[in-house]
Amino acid sequence: MAGREDKALDERLKAALWFSVGKIVDEETLKLGVNATPQFIGALTEMIWAQIGNVSEDLRSFAKHAGRKIISTEDVMLLARRNEDLEAVLRKFLEQETTTKSSAAAQRSRR
Repeated sequence: MAGREDKALDERLKAALWFSVGKIVDEETLKLGVNATPQFIGALTEMIWAQIGNVSEDLRSFAKHAGRKIISTEDVMLLARRNEDLEAVLRKFLEQETTTKSSAAAQRSRR
């Protein structure tokens, strides 16, 4: 029964991904003045779905190797190490989040 539920969840997630990819493709094709076929959107969705699967397996493996059951920020940064631009964006985001959380904690302690 769990297998059916997992398959149904996968199908719903993939349908949501298809919808989101379709919306983004529609917005971009309008800007560019070009057309995209449903086959293109389907192929792009399949490629993204496969990439999500690969990334999730890598993250799971990194956490397991570190002796954890939960994926951490360090696992994500390890995954991004080969893409310098992505790593820079993620580091900047982490720094902003850390600063925001520190500021909020400082304000709470003053009260």
